[in-house]
Amino acid sequence: MQQLKNTIPVYDICSLSNDDHVLQELIAAPFAAYLKVHPNLHLAHRHSFYHIVFFTEGRGYHTIDFERFDVQPGQIYFMIPGQVHSWNFEGEVDGFVINFSEELFRSFLSDGQYLEKYSFLRGVAQESVCLLANDAYRATKSIFEKIVAEVKESDAVSLDMIRACLIEVFITVWRSSGGQTEAQAPLQNQLILFNFRKLVDRYYAEKRLPKEYASMLYITPNHLNALCKDLLGKAAGELIRDRILLEAKRLLINADQSISATALQLNFTDNSHFTKFFKKCTHMTPEAFRKAPGGDV
Repeated sequence: MQQLKNTIPVYDICSLSNDDHVLQELIAAPFAAYLKVHPNLHLAHRHSFYHIVFFTEGRGYHTIDFERFDVQPGQIYFMIPGQVHSWNFEGEVDGFVINFSEELFRSFLSDGQYLEKYSFLRGVAQESVCLLANDAYRATKSIFEKIVAEVKESDAVSLDMIRACLIEVFITVWRSSGGQTEAQAPLQNQLILFNFRKLVDRYYAEKRLPKEYASMLYITPNHLNALCKDLLGKAAGELIRDRILLEAKRLLINADQSISATALQLNFTDNSHFTKFFKKCTHMTPEAFRKAPGGDV
């Protein structure tokens, strides 16, 4: 089969590291300098590590999993491994970038799901972009400067200091972006919602109905739907649909296979059913989406 022309490349930390880079699990740098070293990263790509960018100046837009966001000073975005993104900047852009491996916190924290407690680190594009102002902006800028300095002056405890600083960034952003709203919900409801999203991420191609997930969570479909609406503003069925659509877009852009094969992989009964679903959600056919530059909709 002929390779798709717009197949998106995947980068790992080693492929983006400078020759003198000594911290194998992390890259931290001023964003303008990073862009000069990696000029091709404005094209759609994905990577195998966590990726954070904090803008202090600049204009244009960027996309995360085919969702478009306008660049503005004070904006910070978070990406988890596997997500797709691209940049389209206007003029000079600066700030900070941090890339870190999944292993960075694995031996540091006893809670293996610590990062996922933050909504912006769960791989949902709409929840991964935050705007910081005033005290939060200044505090975050200072922490990023400290992280970059630690990378330059690396010693035996630099990684631990960087880990601590990253956790401070997560908490600062969480507090300033309204994260308390979800946290104020009863812990049991938070756990149900967290487990629902994990199950959807695992079974989206097999299970399409909220009642199937409700059964796995030992609650009623009405209870699940109410929780989703209260905490996320979306019905449970919408969250399932959104996950199927995201995977469809990723496969259309990345996979070296026919649209019929993509429909089959996502458990649609046939190509016509898949096309109807995709067009209803995006107002584009799968063929048109695949031909768009980098899947840009």
